[in-house]
Amino acid sequence: MSRPKSNPQMILRPQDLVVLLRLTLDEGFTPTYAALGAELGLTASETHACIERSVAAQLAHKAPNGKPIIAREALRQFVEYGAQYAFPAVRGGMTRGMPTAHAAAPMKDHITADLDPVPVWPHADGTVRGIALYPLYPTVPDAAGRNPALGELLALFDCVRGGSLRERSLAIGLLHERLTP
Repeated sequence: MSRPKSNPQMILRPQDLVVLLRLTLDEGFTPTYAALGAELGLTASETHACIERSVAAQLAHKAPNGKPIIAREALRQFVEYGAQYAFPAVRGGMTRGMPTAHAAAPMKDHITADLDPVPVWPHADGTVRGIALYPLYPTVPDAAGRNPALGELLALFDCVRGGSLRERSLAIGLLHERLTP
C-alpha cells in the first residue's frame, strides 16, 4: 500500500483570524481583497486564501455575489473555545512596543494596572516598554495602528489567548458583545 503524497487537509493560519476579525467591523460592506490586504499588510492573493480557508472551516460563507459573509456565531465560539489552543500566546523578554491584551483598550478601562510590565507587541515605533507578547501575525501592529477598532479586537483576542482567567473571562464577554450582530 502506498502512502499519499500530500495531505489535502486545510489548516487555519493566524492571518485568517486577523482577516475574519477585520471583516466583522464592516456590516454590509466588504472591501476588495486588494484593499483588505493593503490595510492588513497582506497581498490580495493571501487575503483571498484566508477567506477560502475560513469558508472551508465554516467560519464564513460566500454570498451569491462572491463576497464573504462572516459566520459570527461560529467565529465567536472558535475564539472563545478553540483559538487559544490553535494560536497560543508566545511571550518574549522586555522590549519596546504597542500595548496589547489588558494594557490596551478596551481592557485597560476594566483592569487595574499593577506593577508588572505590561504586554506589548514588539514594534520599532512602539512607545511603551513591556514584556513581548508576539502578535497573532507580524503585520498586526501596523494594521492595528491603521484601524483602532481592529486593534481593540486583536487586543481582546490576546487576552483570550494569554491572559489570566479573569482577563480571559472579561475579554470573552467584550468580544461576545462585538461579534454578536
